[in-house]
Amino acid sequence: MSAARALPAVSLLTGVLLLAWPFLIWFGLAHHSLQWLLPLMALLLLLRFRQTRRQAGPLRVVSQVVAVAGITLCAASYLLKTHHLLLFYPVVVNTVMLAVFGGSLWSAMPIVERLARLREPDLPDAAVRYTRRVTQIWCAFFIFNGGVALFTAIRGDMAMWTAWNGMIAYLLMGLLMSGEWLVRRQMIKRDPQ
Repeated sequence: MSAARALPAVSLLTGVLLLAWPFLIWFGLAHHSLQWLLPLMALLLLLRFRQTRRQAGPLRVVSQVVAVAGITLCAASYLLKTHHLLLFYPVVVNTVMLAVFGGSLWSAMPIVERLARLREPDLPDAAVRYTRRVTQIWCAFFIFNGGVALFTAIRGDMAMWTAWNGMIAYLLMGLLMSGEWLVRRQMIKRDPQ
């Protein structure tokens, strides 16, 4: 298999790992199997980090920082033999996303506008204002979601932590994306240009 073909498989595997993080941690803690699972997860995150170096776009740094945070938490948990640290990974992810999205509000072009311009380089003024508002909404989401993730990590209730970080947060994120998509479709219908 060529390196070009192997890369999408690694990308898929690391993407699934990140989505399944809460369930992997719950499984590892419930079955006392984190000793072998942590090095595997750290290796996959290292592959993810290496892979993102080849990417372009505004979210490249986010992927790299999140991968490094995951590797750090895996290594610290393994070396310190305290697996409670792994529960803070969703908190780190939300904090990084908040920093990127929130920080972009003080730049000339918020992150959502940058992403929108990848598809449509000449955005009308109304769309530029809309992307700024969407960036602010995502910031509010990351504050809320990160706060709940922090609460579940501190609480240490694995059922609550896994339910929130492995299912409810993803559902809320999907609802926010779907709602934003529907609003954007309505805006396009009203102002087709």
